[in-house]
Amino acid sequence: MPFPQDRLRRLRATAGFRRMARETRLSPDHLIAPFFVVEGHNERQPIGSMPGQYRLSVDQLIQEAGEVYALGVPAILLFGIPATKDEIGSEAWAPDGIVPRALRAVKERLPDLVVITDVCVDEYTTHGHCGMVQDGRILNDETLGCLQKMALSHARAGSDMVAPSDMMDGRVAAIRLALDGEGFASVPIMAYAAKFASCLYAPFREAADSRPAFGDRQSYQMDPANVREALREIEADIQEGADIVMVKPALPYLDVIHAARQTVRHPIAAYQVSGEYSMIKAAAQQGWLDERLAMVETLLAIRRAGADLILTYYAKDAARALRE
Repeated sequence: MPFPQDRLRRLRATAGFRRMARETRLSPDHLIAPFFVVEGHNERQPIGSMPGQYRLSVDQLIQEAGEVYALGVPAILLFGIPATKDEIGSEAWAPDGIVPRALRAVKERLPDLVVITDVCVDEYTTHGHCGMVQDGRILNDETLGCLQKMALSHARAGSDMVAPSDMMDGRVAAIRLALDGEGFASVPIMAYAAKFASCLYAPFREAADSRPAFGDRQSYQMDPANVREALREIEADIQEGADIVMVKPALPYLDVIHAARQTVRHPIAAYQVSGEYSMIKAAAQQGWLDERLAMVETLLAIRRAGADLILTYYAKDAARALRE
């Protein structure tokens, strides 16, 4: 039998050939670094379930943000952890709240860094849910006004982009209406469009002190079994005015990212969530895999599935590795 004409190994033979034939590119431009910001000064509180990650006071945040920006990462995402909480999460839209103060400080020092702010009340409420609560039920429409106030508070403080993560129906339209009505028509919305009810958020909930005091989030976050519904959620957010749509988590939902890429033209973000990060960290600490290789391979897989942007706690390490 004659040997086949195609010898696919030809273009794998050297590093140069492999670079030339590479189909998917991963660079610091594709990364967004999430940070948790707390009150105080010189605070750098380790997060036990997320080795290498910290709750940072504003001064420490500025330092970390400067480092990731110097490595070529164009954007950060801020999660605020307030000193006090209440039933409605009123600190979420306080003009002098932790996120507005952090925003002003970062933009003053790093004006070209894109600062995105999370819009959700779970970190600010005593019950830990992403919406207003009545008789054990999460209220949808009553939550929208709170999200509008939160987004406006961030926009006034200089947020470059707001990112609603609550999964309430209609929240993108409500936020777009509020922003446009106050002269912030140029502030884009990155919507957590297909956010699944995942066990992989557990380390984040420790970091943000946002575990639900009762029940779970399955009545508003998505059933992990559903792809068609995810596409409906994505399309609904686009129709309501989202500029970027997100799939969260990333690795267990690569099929959703891929399906979305086939159907929408908007930029797609994917969130490599805390549990994904912590699993790699834990395996690496046990010596079961090479952390650097696992980090790059998983991020590359997310890009290959169709994500334009990746939110990842590995942003700084990945950017450093990609520059080497």
